[in-house]
Amino acid sequence: MSLLSQIVVGICFIILIVILFFDSNDYLTYSVLLMLIAAVISAIDIPEARNLETYIKAIEWEVIIFLIAMFTIVEILIEARIFHKIAKSIVNRYKNNIRKMFYVICIVSTLLASILEDLSVAIIFIPIIVLACSEIKINPSPFLLGMTICINLASTLTPFGSAENIMIANYFDLSFTFFLLNFGPFFVVSTLLTLVLLDYCVLSKEIKKEWHSACESEAVSNSDEIRNEKEMLKDIQLDKTTLIKNFVALGIFVLLLIFIDEIHVAGLIGLLVFVFVNPKTGESKKKQPRLSYFLSKVDYKLIYFFMCLFIMVELMVLNGTVEILEEMIENLSFNNIFLLSVFILIITSLLSGFLDNAPVTIIFLPVINILKDTGLFEFLPLLIAFVLGVNLGGNFLPQGSAADMMTLELSKKYCVEDLTYKKLTKVGGLFALIHILLGIIYLAIIVFLIL
Repeated sequence: MSLLSQIVVGICFIILIVILFFDSNDYLTYSVLLMLIAAVISAIDIPEARNLETYIKAIEWEVIIFLIAMFTIVEILIEARIFHKIAKSIVNRYKNNIRKMFYVICIVSTLLASILEDLSVAIIFIPIIVLACSEIKINPSPFLLGMTICINLASTLTPFGSAENIMIANYFDLSFTFFLLNFGPFFVVSTLLTLVLLDYCVLSKEIKKEWHSACESEAVSNSDEIRNEKEMLKDIQLDKTTLIKNFVALGIFVLLLIFIDEIHVAGLIGLLVFVFVNPKTGESKKKQPRLSYFLSKVDYKLIYFFMCLFIMVELMVLNGTVEILEEMIENLSFNNIFLLSVFILIITSLLSGFLDNAPVTIIFLPVINILKDTGLFEFLPLLIAFVLGVNLGGNFLPQGSAADMMTLELSKKYCVEDLTYKKLTKVGGLFALIHILLGIIYLAIIVFLIL
């Protein structure tokens, strides 16, 4: 163990997490800087930290490749306006039945978020929800609350429902079937309970009130931009051929993820399927598959950020910090698998709520692995607690979830005045507590009735 490395790497890790709270800062610049400082100090008295091979092996390349493929697929679907067409068709069909529209929007957006990136689902659905609610003069706030709370639950259902799940599934070699069998019951019960409670406590109070957007009555600086976006959303045409082709491609992609254990291979094959289904017009004025075009549209900051996190956590493994953390958690559990699982669920939820859940996931991966390797505890409850914790914590505070922050940003842009940070924290925090309580009950069933 290296005390100097433990102190410096720990401080660098904490500084990085603090920087994530400030959107004005370029977190990637500081990530690389802090990673280099941690690596240089660690190299002083840890021989492994002087080898390039250590840093190459520290990065989960399967995860990185899959994330690049997934982000590119999302860009393809956004450009093809597939999500826009799905959302618009839902609104057109159910806008005369407000309660049914609420349930359908929340369920469809949740299921989409369980397969694709939740942030993209939020970005696309929110403007269409606000537009539809403006037309029928219903407050969009309950719909936005329902969507953002439920899509945080979506990430518990599949191994590719979130970047955190992708890392966990790859680290412990977990399959799609494993997630469905072990998290499906929790997902169904928690989602239905959440929708019913939101319906009863939030939607029912707003459904009979007439609502007008503040943008309609005030001189808002971005009103012209909003008006143009609304016109664009109204003009979206339902090209059934494109829609069907992309649904088939999405089905093929899901099947690849189910039957191919190597997620990076499934991701790359799925990406090529979408590229061929959505050709672009090139310099020759002919439509042809253009992978380079879609790759150029991907924002790679998060990819590089994960690479920095992988390296910093590997340095924590080398200097003994992770082992100390594992011993602390084990001692607090009193060698009781249920107490240990509940503790992991609560601590990872709280950390994921107050911090970003990506660093929480990466630093706890080796901790959970050490607990598994001791042979003293059943692995399944630990794993369930870990997955639920890092995914459910996003509802505690908006900054714990990128989708929550995007909901607030777009709500402000589209003048949904009553959906504030305070309200989302209050409602989201309450549901986070409910979900964690459900998680504890689920763990009790696993430990005392199934194992």
